[in-house]
Amino acid sequence: MHPEVQAYNDAQLPTDRDTCNVLAGIIDQQLPNAENKIWHRHPVWFLDGNPIVGYTKLKDSVRLLFWSGQSFDEPALQAEGTFKAAEARYTAAGQISTDDLKRWLQKAEAIQWDYKNLVKRKGKLERLK
Repeated sequence: MHPEVQAYNDAQLPTDRDTCNVLAGIIDQQLPNAENKIWHRHPVWFLDGNPIVGYTKLKDSVRLLFWSGQSFDEPALQAEGTFKAAEARYTAAGQISTDDLKRWLQKAEAIQWDYKNLVKRKGKLERLK
């Protein structure tokens, strides 16, 4: 895990810290070739410069976000925003289903929309994989 991401996790309250550490550990394990860094003040993992998955502490939960998640056909992920992102929210680490998260991460690697070039394409998303 990137040291800045660990610092982000360590700065959370204990319950949220546990949730963040569980998420980061599984993501790192499942996406060993992904670049991990703080992006827009939140931990995010990238493949070839394209954001794939990240999480952020919200007021009442930790939000796990998949940039291409609406294309995963996973009912437990809720649509987020105006593009292809989908999310899951957790108030405790025990709510995280390791099996679900691993499956979602496999789909995140296989199903990608090109967010890296979104500005260059003037807001038009194109499917990469």
